[in-house]
Amino acid sequence: MTDQNSEAPARRIVLVANVAAGSLVDGGLTPEALRERVTGAGLVVVPEPRPDAPLPDRLAAAAAIPDIDAVAVAGGDGTLACAAQGLTGQDVPLGILPLGTMNLLARDLGIPLDLDGAIAVLATGRIRAIDAGEVNGQVFLINSVLGMPARLARHREARRGRMGVGDLLRMAVGLMRHLGRYRRERAVLTLGGTVRRIRFRTLAVVCGDYREGLGQVLSRAGVDGGHLTLYLVETLSAARLVRLGLGFAVGEWRRLPDLERHEAGALTLDARARALRVMNDGEVVLIAPPLRYRIRPAALRVLVPAEAGR
Repeated sequence: MTDQNSEAPARRIVLVANVAAGSLVDGGLTPEALRERVTGAGLVVVPEPRPDAPLPDRLAAAAAIPDIDAVAVAGGDGTLACAAQGLTGQDVPLGILPLGTMNLLARDLGIPLDLDGAIAVLATGRIRAIDAGEVNGQVFLINSVLGMPARLARHREARRGRMGVGDLLRMAVGLMRHLGRYRRERAVLTLGGTVRRIRFRTLAVVCGDYREGLGQVLSRAGVDGGHLTLYLVETLSAARLVRLGLGFAVGEWRRLPDLERHEAGALTLDARARALRVMNDGEVVLIAPPLRYRIRPAALRVLVPAEAGR
């Protein structure tokens, strides 16, 4: 695929929209209206081969279409990770229309969060290769989290698109209940040739690493560093939670005594449980241990703004 210029033909893309994405649910934007805006930007939209299939099957079928310039995905970070499952290691790039709640990947890549700006990147952007994380064959692009956040995500999923003040209060109460009621998770961690038993409240494997600095919460320092970063919180009382929160808020948290951090290319997490609840890029799945994590450097091609730093 060549970069778009004034004489090049319009890019041929397959557009896959997650109808459960935040902006499509709450903003009144229909897939048909989205398609009209994309074609209005001069792009050629190739029809989906399986538009009525479940979302993972739709994304896999779109990735298999020959002679296309990109698979454009409208949705949140979990939808993009699902698309990356079929595009990682392939030549066809991923186009991003950030219509989720957090849109962390789009922010990391400098993709505009307004729809017209993101569509313009589909038409004129350049290709950039970024890293992909993988756990037991499942791709994630931002992070993979175990422990308390994965448990609390069940409440969020049950109320997706319908979160009000009462729901947020119930989630806060659930958080405090988890702090005092549930046992810490037990596992065996293999990292850098060392095997150790751990107990934790929260464990996160990040594709790359987070950036420190005021206002940089959940912003990653890079997307092509070729490594994973493990964060481990063994105990988490209300006081420790407040201390971690303040550390993140002011952008100085790596040296907090409650937080353990390691860089690695791979790691393994084993447990006696038949399955572990894992939250990959915000989507919760059950995976049978041992969990084998690895980094796949520069394995996913993504369309980013042409003027973004090279």
